[in-house]
Amino acid sequence: MITLAGVPLTSPVLAASGCAGAGPELEPYSDLSAFGAVVCRSITAEPRAGAPLPRLVESVGGLVNALGLPGPGLERFLADELPRLRAAGATVIVSVWADDLGDYARIAQRLRQTDGIVGVEVNLSHPSLGTVDPAAVVHQVRRNSAAGVPVFAKLGIEDVVARARSCAGAGADGVSLINAIPAVSIHSDPPGPGLGTMPGGLSGPAIRPIALRAVWAVHAALPELPIIGSGGIMTGTDAFEFLLAGASAVALGTALLNDPRAGQRIAAELEELLAGRTIDDVRGQAHERTSS
Repeated sequence: MITLAGVPLTSPVLAASGCAGAGPELEPYSDLSAFGAVVCRSITAEPRAGAPLPRLVESVGGLVNALGLPGPGLERFLADELPRLRAAGATVIVSVWADDLGDYARIAQRLRQTDGIVGVEVNLSHPSLGTVDPAAVVHQVRRNSAAGVPVFAKLGIEDVVARARSCAGAGADGVSLINAIPAVSIHSDPPGPGLGTMPGGLSGPAIRPIALRAVWAVHAALPELPIIGSGGIMTGTDAFEFLLAGASAVALGTALLNDPRAGQRIAAELEELLAGRTIDDVRGQAHERTSS
């Protein structure tokens, strides 16, 4: 049992946004209740068809994707997908994205009326879509969300410390670090783009050191701010290193796409490495070693 931004969770290992699908995709292979939380795919106010094909290509050490946030829209999510996730035993954090402040407010207000949500993650760093000012978005979502439901700002690598600080000042209860890194895929024969929309985002083991650096830097600057660490976590040792860098929990993405049973394995490996210690016992210890 851990506490993340005031919310009790059964495990520090989460399923990252979109990587459990709508629930049924992962459920045949993995017990969704075993995750500390399942972060749903980013929900938008209205349905979205997503990006044109192809949307996903393999790369050395990871994947490059440009999905374009396909989804059913807010009301269909609440009517269909959220009940399925809850029926499967999932603890749900809802990821949200919009292209204007009004839609962010509308989504947050609607989620405020909905039971069974333990947190809101604001997607502020989608690699192939723009966004409005991160602090303004966080302020809008926080003021329209239910008290006691934490708001997490999901950030990329650009100006990560400054953006984490501004989001915390605007009311974010924590940050999620990091999103996929902007990247492209090129076909050489015949020459052309490898994705239907460019740029896409690189995820997987190739970005893990970069993600670790982001977590390390934000924890150094804002040691009290809860951090969900993600980016290329494939083993319990990877997860443990994120905790040592300053994360309070970790989220799995590419690992679940590679092996849908990876969540339980990584959680078991992490528990063995913790050896009876709590997250607070080890969180940020890499900083102590660095400064000694």
